[in-house]
Amino acid sequence: MPANLASFAIHVDDIDRARAFYEAVFGWEFEPWGPPGFYLIHTGDESSPGIQGLMHKRQVPRTGTGLNGVEPSFAVDDVDAIAALVTANGGTITMSKAVIPTVGALIRFLDPEGNDIGAMAYETPPHT
Repeated sequence: MPANLASFAIHVDDIDRARAFYEAVFGWEFEPWGPPGFYLIHTGDESSPGIQGLMHKRQVPRTGTGLNGVEPSFAVDDVDAIAALVTANGGTITMSKAVIPTVGALIRFLDPEGNDIGAMAYETPPHT
């Protein structure tokens, strides 16, 4: 079985701030699910449902700086537009647009919770 990404979770300190950030940047929809402060993230629509996402309060505080150990990248149509939305909504661009020949254009950023996230405009959409 291939090791395709099937689900992701974002651990945050401020749930309302993080939810507003991802709604504004990626247009994701959040559905309360399970205990208070726990959300199911809808990353797509009926025709392109995306993958299962989850968001909940961080159980252990972040310490130090740097990557969070996982580097998810999300497919987008326009990395320049996403970069503008990231900065307008409290995120920080950590890697300006880089073009990877035959793959696409990539940016990396920190969300307001300090999570390292990527956005890639693929030349050819990845298999889902």
